[in-house]
Amino acid sequence: MSGFKIPSIPPTTNKAIRFPNDLIEDVEELIRGRDCTFSAFVIAAVRAAVAEVRSENESEPK
Repeated sequence: MSGFKIPSIPPTTNKAIRFPNDLIEDVEELIRGRDCTFSAFVIAAVRAAVAEVRSENESEPK
């Protein structure tokens, strides 16, 4: 038996948010020609920001 597992799709919720036009253009320029969607880029960026803020919060004196 192989170690392959069929991936499951995590549950998602649709959120409508507004982006400044210049930021949309910047993201689209960065992902152009790559195997990446706008949503995938934004999700990765938000995950990175959440991890950074959590890390900063953990290192703050209480």
